[in-house]
Amino acid sequence: MTTSEAQALRVAIVGGSGKVARHIISLLHARGDEAVAIFRNPDRYDELADLGAIPVVIDIESASTSELASAFAGVDAVVFSAGAGGGDPERTRTVDFDGAVKTIEAAQLANVSRFVMVSAIGVGGPLPAEPGDDMYPYYQAKRDADLAVEGSDLDYTIVRPGGLTDDEATGRVVLGDTVGRSTVPRADVAAIVVAAIDDPRTIGHAWELVSGPSSITEAIAALVD
Repeated sequence: MTTSEAQALRVAIVGGSGKVARHIISLLHARGDEAVAIFRNPDRYDELADLGAIPVVIDIESASTSELASAFAGVDAVVFSAGAGGGDPERTRTVDFDGAVKTIEAAQLANVSRFVMVSAIGVGGPLPAEPGDDMYPYYQAKRDADLAVEGSDLDYTIVRPGGLTDDEATGRVVLGDTVGRSTVPRADVAAIVVAAIDDPRTIGHAWELVSGPSSITEAIAALVD
């Protein structure tokens, strides 16, 4: 609980049924904060509620900006952690880019300034794939989504993790504007997201993230102190 001892922080997570999002929900719930999980598949409702989330079924592909903004009422921060999961380039663009833009606009409409984008390593420079490669539409969508939030008036932080694993959290990372390509547990990505929400010094930064030797607190402090 970070806003005060008497009032819980309320965070909306778009892509709330995803693996990173589930870790974010668990971290927030464990400390007494509220996680509003926004997701499209109603079959996930009970399991997300069991994690401690406030489930809200909204399909960001078809919902209007105002419908999404209504789900952000009263929240302190918005996290975009949605993704199409690859495979279909058109749907990747629709979810990973168009969905991000809609989420940015909905946050602005709801007067929620704090925004954390879960992106992908390598998209802050020349893309790590060429046109025609299977991964190119994914990296292109993530890069363009990052540019959209950077061009907004939101208080953003962008987290660009390396290859995601389901390993247990280590709490040890390498964090920086650019880092060597490697992997990182989804649980550690979630911990960085929550730490970024807590620390206003992370506003305006876009950092790559992989596993490494530093604690999350040390890694952030080295970049903002």
